Amino acid sequence: MKKDRGKVWLGVSGVVENENGEWLVVKKTYSGLKGRWSLPAGFVQEGETIDEAAVREVKEETGIDCYVKGLIGFRTGVIRGEISDNMAILYCGQVDASQSIVVQEREILEAHWISPKQLAVDELSNIMLKEIAKNDIKRNAVDIVEDIVPEEIFGYTQYNLFIKK
Repeated sequence: MKKDRGKVWLGVSGVVENENGEWLVVKKTYSGLKGRWSLPAGFVQEGETIDEAAVREVKEETGIDCYVKGLIGFRTGVIRGEISDNMAILYCGQVDASQSIVVQEREILEAHWISPKQLAVDELSNIMLKEIAKNDIKRNAVDIVEDIVPEEIFGYTQYNLFIKK
């Protein structure tokens, strides 16, 4: 059953980089990304920060455990003049280099580690992935600052800040 997400969407994607500098990419089984290389991605759920959502989506789609290093960028657009479609793109590291990819077959056709140079020119890479692959994400990523205690008046139960240090 399809979830009603309303008309303002917040998604996340994770650029997970392994020790060889390769990125974890997937081919979806559905939508305009079907059969094309893209990043593991999905929607932020209630009670979840964007960094938690990115880690969860990578794990669900590929079986790979990762951690967030920073924010690479933010994609925003409007679909058919009515749906605000927004996506935070996070830079992630692999927790365990010995971990194998385990594809979630319901959503993912295949997943692989591929170099950014190859992704930048691969005709099967989606446009967002190609643009990200053309940039130096290590140098340009905005750092995640954790363990901040915000003002109590707002009632935050979780709080992270992404800033350039």
